[in-house]
Amino acid sequence: MKTILTIHTSWLVWFVDVLLFLISFGVLIAVNYFRRLKIDQDKEVKELNEEIKSNTLIADLIRKTDYKKILNIGNEDSPLISLAKDLMETNHKEEELKWITKGKEIINDILRTYRNIDELSIEVLKGIIKYTEGVQGAFYLLENEKLVSHAVYAFNRQRFLKQEYEIGRGLVGQVAYEKQMIYRTEIPDDYFTVKSGLLDDVKPKSLIILPIMQEEELQGILEIAYLQDHIPTYKLNFAQELSSMVGRTIYAQKINARTEVLLSESQQMTVTLQQNEEKLKENAKEMMIAQEDLEQSNELLETKIQEVENGQKRLVALLTNASEFISIYDESQRLVFESPSVKRILGYDDEEQIIGMDPEMMTPKGYKTINNLFNYLKQTPGGESVAQYSYLKKTGEKLFLETQGKNLLHDPAIKGIIFNTQDITERIRAEKEERMKSRMQSLSENSPDMILRINTTGKIVYANPIVSEFIDLSIQEVTKKRINDLNIDERLIEFINNVLSEIKRNEEQIIDEIELSTPLGDRIMQIKAIPELSDEKILESVLFVSHDMTDIKRIEQEVKEKNKKISDSINYAQRIQTAILPDTSFIQKHFPRSFIFYRPKDVVSGDFPWFVKKDETFYVAAVDCTGHGVPGALLSFIGYFLLNNIVNIDNNFNAAKILDLLHEGVRTTLKQYDEGNNGRDGMDLALCKINKEKKVIQYAGAHNPLYLLRDGELIEYKGSRKGIGGKPLLKKKEKVFENHEIPYQDGDKVFIFSDGLPDQLGGDRRKKYQSKRIREALTEKEDLSMAHFERHFSSDFYEWMGEEKQVDDVLLIGIEL
Repeated sequence: MKTILTIHTSWLVWFVDVLLFLISFGVLIAVNYFRRLKIDQDKEVKELNEEIKSNTLIADLIRKTDYKKILNIGNEDSPLISLAKDLMETNHKEEELKWITKGKEIINDILRTYRNIDELSIEVLKGIIKYTEGVQGAFYLLENEKLVSHAVYAFNRQRFLKQEYEIGRGLVGQVAYEKQMIYRTEIPDDYFTVKSGLLDDVKPKSLIILPIMQEEELQGILEIAYLQDHIPTYKLNFAQELSSMVGRTIYAQKINARTEVLLSESQQMTVTLQQNEEKLKENAKEMMIAQEDLEQSNELLETKIQEVENGQKRLVALLTNASEFISIYDESQRLVFESPSVKRILGYDDEEQIIGMDPEMMTPKGYKTINNLFNYLKQTPGGESVAQYSYLKKTGEKLFLETQGKNLLHDPAIKGIIFNTQDITERIRAEKEERMKSRMQSLSENSPDMILRINTTGKIVYANPIVSEFIDLSIQEVTKKRINDLNIDERLIEFINNVLSEIKRNEEQIIDEIELSTPLGDRIMQIKAIPELSDEKILESVLFVSHDMTDIKRIEQEVKEKNKKISDSINYAQRIQTAILPDTSFIQKHFPRSFIFYRPKDVVSGDFPWFVKKDETFYVAAVDCTGHGVPGALLSFIGYFLLNNIVNIDNNFNAAKILDLLHEGVRTTLKQYDEGNNGRDGMDLALCKINKEKKVIQYAGAHNPLYLLRDGELIEYKGSRKGIGGKPLLKKKEKVFENHEIPYQDGDKVFIFSDGLPDQLGGDRRKKYQSKRIREALTEKEDLSMAHFERHFSSDFYEWMGEEKQVDDVLLIGIEL
């Protein structure tokens, strides 16, 4: 040890020792690494061998198509497992397609085999039920817009049941209407129950109802029931493919049946025609002989007919262009003959049928006149008489007709009452114009207005007597003189010259006012200048009619001054009312999310909002007084101050008690209890008493409701069916107002309003706005703000009103609590 210690006094020895230690340690590490590496390689080789064995086994099972054993191997990550699953799925789909194809072949064989529709129905139904493992089914065909059962089959037996369904009624009718298959696994208890000799009543667990279609046309319905609670998809696909396949055959069967009927009828007709052919041949020989005789007779007749036709044409031409028309009626007043000229005179079209004395085309007086004439002639054999009556052409033009009637019922050639009628419209019009001229002359001579007729050169053609009173010249001094040559007020001369120039340019009537100096003093004259045109529409003269407006203008000025005083008084009342009543900003101090939509009909209003705060209690009301304008405003002051007095008396009054006291106060103030007072003035309102600490609203209403909007749901509290004020009914005991206590939540919205908004007329059909429209606006969407409602009702009201006038004062108050 001493030697060892002596040796290790040198650092070189220590270095050698450390180096030997490191070499030994490195060798141990290397040996251990290679040993572990060999173990890992052996493990990997073993896993590879196992994978090769597994893949070999899977490949062998794939070759044998034993896919179920492959799935049990459990190596989910193997590509061969995925391949096996894909192959198995493909094989499954191929099996399903083979199953569908086989089923279609079976049904096709049945469709080709049977030609009778009833046999075909039951055989198709049996084939489908057996192949798809159903238990019960029915086959319906469309007949006369109804679905009639032609075959019913259950538990291998045909059932003879007759059922009918209307399209759209029941599941069968629904499929017929929608033309789409229905697959149901939840079947109503009363739908149907399967009955057999082996089992008790069993309720099917699934149902297919299939429309039978030919292109887009419904032919019938197939109904199949199953005891399984689930029908595989491939069976549903099979059912879908049967729809058109069976539909085409059913359609063809119907066509064939119809063709057979037509063929049978055709064969019967052929036999009948063959029997008649021989008779026709015999008749043909006889007709040949008769035809030769007829040809000889026709040659003679043609000559005579031509002569008659020429005579008729001459007669028709004379009757068509005659200035009058001839009508013949029998004893029953039925039209027997009317000459062609009637269409030209009365304005009928060639295609229109003439019905004689048409009461719709005559005036009542004219119809009575012509009836009296007919009755007189009927009672007077050989008698004659003349009558005049009015008639309306098809165009609406009025004619005046004169008819001369004669009774020729005894004449064998006529056998009727004959009327010769001519148009006397122009003659009547000329006579009427002559009378009108005489009447106008008389009116003009006696008119208090100054009338002048001046031609286009400025010469006065006519002046009525009153002219001399206004211009201090006689009629002789004025007539046939030019306006510029008269010594009259220059303002009148200038006005007439300007009007003549203007009317020459546009030929339009002019109305204006001027001031004239007259012997009666300065007068304000309204002058109407009327252009007078010839028949050729050429301006001939201008008629000046001057009316003295001096007194009317003075009265108008007095009315304007009075109206101004009244308007000033009403405007002052409006300023007072506005100063007293609360506005939106006043309520928003205590309820920030609130608004008042207030639109008086006139300057002052009978509707008014009312808001009072006492301690932690808030009172708010929407009040609608009787009437509007000044009377309504006076009543609103009574209501406003009575409400203030009532809540100042006692803060413990509930909302209903406040309305009862207001009711009594209005009657007392307006003396409605006094005998002989028939006043019915009063008010309707909705009143809320809000306690923020208890979060409770007390509501009472006189007719008017309260709407509470909470989480998108609208709750309506209706007011009592009585108003405030009005004459008391002595024999009937009045009910007190009903009080509603409503707990509220933060975010609840309250709306109260008068009837001015619901009663406003407007819209496309000029209907009332109605409360329903308010409710729909409030519940249109959830979480809408009060600002939105304020904008909506303001814009919607004016849009609804359009060009209509506002019918009443409008008030709507909204508060978010």
